[in-house]
Amino acid sequence: MTNPIEALIAEKGVLLADGATGTNLFAMGLAAGEAPELLNETAPDTIAALHRNFVEAGADIILTNSFGGTRHRLKLHHAQDRVHELNRRAAEIARAVADEAGRKVIVAGSVGPTGELLVPLGALTYEEAVEAFAEQMEGLKAGGAEVAWIETMSAPDEIRAAAEAAIRVGLPYVYTGSFDTAGRTMMGLLPKDIHAVADGLAQAPLGVGANCGVGASDILASLLDMTEAKPEATVIVKGNCGIPEFHGSEIRYSGTPELMADYVRLAVDAGARIVGGCCGTSFTHLAAMRQALDAHSKAARPTLETIVERIGPLRNKAASPNGAGTGEGRRERRRSRA
Repeated sequence: MTNPIEALIAEKGVLLADGATGTNLFAMGLAAGEAPELLNETAPDTIAALHRNFVEAGADIILTNSFGGTRHRLKLHHAQDRVHELNRRAAEIARAVADEAGRKVIVAGSVGPTGELLVPLGALTYEEAVEAFAEQMEGLKAGGAEVAWIETMSAPDEIRAAAEAAIRVGLPYVYTGSFDTAGRTMMGLLPKDIHAVADGLAQAPLGVGANCGVGASDILASLLDMTEAKPEATVIVKGNCGIPEFHGSEIRYSGTPELMADYVRLAVDAGARIVGGCCGTSFTHLAAMRQALDAHSKAARPTLETIVERIGPLRNKAASPNGAGTGEGRRERRRSRA
């Protein structure tokens, strides 16, 4: 398999991935309860504008509008029989935007959790999960996705099933977990253990890391653990833009462009090779992140204390191998790439 990520990292050093899909689509007219994936057919110009705005802000990687593109998620919207066409269309839209960029922009096929629990905790078998992910990825590959971007995962066996599906389909892949529960994923995976999830598979991931979670400070804490465990790995962080807060009936994220710019600097210093934004990250935030990345020279590896001083307090408890936590803070679970 080709490795477009490695080639672009060799050229640029650190890559900037895009920002939020859901948050920006809501601002662009997505209705509450509507499946973003359906917009690939009903409002393709809106999805193209989403990608184009991120490219213009400086993204090196754009993720297709296909996070909930498995049959298990699409069945909630009676679209489980349209998996291939919706995912293919998602990739085609992103591919067209990338091709008109005038520079290399990687199209990554977003693959989120099925929403089902695997045996023995639930009814979905491992092989059924592989089949569901492969069905989605076949559509993404047909539309021009270069990489399967497996994201916001919690269960190691579901990550592994998605990775196996990517190998079966013939797509290189990355995967990220959401460390939103006392410094672990909801199913107990520690950041330092993310590297080993795909051990023994026929193809290794192009990168691993974290996305979503509870805020920039927390994902940087996870990053320290991931890069300490395997310094040579290509590690990804796509953190939320601050913390979600209610303003009347609206949810807004607390992160400013200045905060997200400093998050980028700290992420680079902590060893990340791909940095982006998740929930709440707008085009304006991403443009500030691009500027910070271009102007920054890698500095000393930050401590957790430095991160808290510059970005703000942890909202979660920091991960520790024995299950205990350090630090205090409430949890804000964000289970989609909003």
